[in-house]
Amino acid sequence: MTEQQRPSRATEAFFGRRKGKPLRERQARQLNDVLPTLALDLSQPAPERIEGLFAFTPARLRLEIGFGGGEHLMHRALEQPDTGFIGVEPFVNSMAKLVGRIEETGARNIRLYDDDATEVLDWLPAASIDQVDLLYPDPWPKRKHWKRRFVSAVNLDRFARVLKSGGHFCFTSDIDTYVNWTLLHCGAHPEFEWTANNARDWLTPFAGWPGTRYEAKARREGRSSAYLTFRRV
Repeated sequence: MTEQQRPSRATEAFFGRRKGKPLRERQARQLNDVLPTLALDLSQPAPERIEGLFAFTPARLRLEIGFGGGEHLMHRALEQPDTGFIGVEPFVNSMAKLVGRIEETGARNIRLYDDDATEVLDWLPAASIDQVDLLYPDPWPKRKHWKRRFVSAVNLDRFARVLKSGGHFCFTSDIDTYVNWTLLHCGAHPEFEWTANNARDWLTPFAGWPGTRYEAKARREGRSSAYLTFRRV
């Protein structure tokens, strides 16, 4: 995709701070030594067949945007060793945690990127991904920050470009306003259809769902979650 073809990004980042508490020595070493062996190199054109990013030929490809603590991504990678996963997370401490888990488990089906997910979406070949996961993204609750929500018309265009026909965009949140925002934006997009038939479909976690620490905290605070699946038509 050329610079002229790339959709514009928001003037503000979709994510907040980049660093938390100082990394332990082992985590710093892993980021230094292990992350480069897993990281996407966006300075080079994407391979025509994105499966070439992996040392095996994946049966499916999934992209998780903002994987947080990495619980879901690691669970899925171990559960589905024949699927290739691309995880994007700009928060250094979260990346360090997942890289440590990858080294510990020896998982070979994960590739990573530690910056803006829109850069990955613009880099990927068209119709190359089977599923995009956006799980508990920052809701940016103040109206003046809504432009920073990742779900937007321009980013749905990006999803539609990289998803295969029949592929899925999966979204979950415990913030009602963001759930409604996502339903409205996807409902207005001609290339996505909501797969739900009844309330149980969006109140029931995705198949094999491991839960996350954020979700557990939301439930302790009395907030329930919605699990939305949209099909690329």
